[in-house]
Amino acid sequence: MPAMHKLTPRQWTVLVLLTLVWGVNWPIMKIGVTGFPPLTFRTICMWLGTPVLGLVLLAQGVPFRIERKHWRELLTLATFNMFFWHGLIIVAVQSLSSGRAAILGYTMPMFSAVLGALVFGDQLAKRAWLGVGAASLGVVLLLWHEISNLTGKPVGVLLALGAASTWALGTQLLRRTQMPVPTLTISFWMAFLTTGVMTVLALLLEREQWHAPSPATWGAIAFNAVLVFGFAQAAWFYLARSLPPVASTLSVMLIPVLGVFTGAVWLGEVLHWQDWAAVVLMMVSIAAVLWPKKAR
Repeated sequence: MPAMHKLTPRQWTVLVLLTLVWGVNWPIMKIGVTGFPPLTFRTICMWLGTPVLGLVLLAQGVPFRIERKHWRELLTLATFNMFFWHGLIIVAVQSLSSGRAAILGYTMPMFSAVLGALVFGDQLAKRAWLGVGAASLGVVLLLWHEISNLTGKPVGVLLALGAASTWALGTQLLRRTQMPVPTLTISFWMAFLTTGVMTVLALLLEREQWHAPSPATWGAIAFNAVLVFGFAQAAWFYLARSLPPVASTLSVMLIPVLGVFTGAVWLGEVLHWQDWAAVVLMMVSIAAVLWPKKAR
């Protein structure tokens, strides 16, 4: 069986910053789409955020060019890593509480583990399956008090699960890509393509709902443009491409926990003992895949 992956100091730093940014972004997104068209919100974020990501490439001297023979694979990666995720999850956030949308979105690691084992032939160590099981139980506990509420919002639940499952497939594909291209370059062009897709969706589905964003919505847009698209999106693709899929996906399981707790503080969403128990399970899940094994 393959050994568990040991993170480098750089990977740990990226993981901690990514967890903080994506975790607090769930209630921020909820604030942003409250009373504002969700697809339009995401479109504005991406129109402002993609140039920020481009400036990062320029500052680091990373080339923008991707050879034409790789365009089809780039489109496939963008479809499953970003098109479905951004379109579906932002609509789900509007109909669900921010914490519960985060939890449903982060069923992705469970989908990823199953896809990896059944479709891609991954051989997972027992510790990895322990991590998947702990994360799954944590998700169930986090949703404990919401099951009755979620049954009344089936569309939001289905959208979030659809986003999670397609993101899981995208993560598996990204890990296996053979494109000889820097991860930042792939991140930029996936964001560029997604900006176009989101623009078309917003025009077709929400044009009649357009109005000027409120100051709170502008604040959420600024956070997403600079920190989510300028940093977190590229940081995730870096981890997803440099770590084994089960390690990269389970390593971010504190994000929905942080989403639940920041939603409780900022939006008054109620916490229960199950939420605290889920924190412990998520920590077990992360430790199962990232804690170094003793040398023989």
